[in-house]
Amino acid sequence: MAITTLSSREFNQDTGRAKKAAKDGPVFITDRGRPAHVLLSIEEYLKLSGKQKTIVEMLAMPEAAEIEFEPPRLGGELFRPADFS
Repeated sequence: MAITTLSSREFNQDTGRAKKAAKDGPVFITDRGRPAHVLLSIEEYLKLSGKQKTIVEMLAMPEAAEIEFEPPRLGGELFRPADFS
């Protein structure tokens, strides 16, 4: 894991570089020489925060089309008329 440090000025001038560096590890962004912010990939953030991806996020993954999924068929009635008695 590579750690990259950028000044706020460097970050503002080349955010693409910061995003590429975040794929390899955290990017520390400094203000007046002091670490002020950290840029992480979403995968690293989710690992650190302990949050799991939602079903929508998982289905949006490019590799989701390769996952075999056969949901079970529902049996019985899906609805019943209302009983007003």
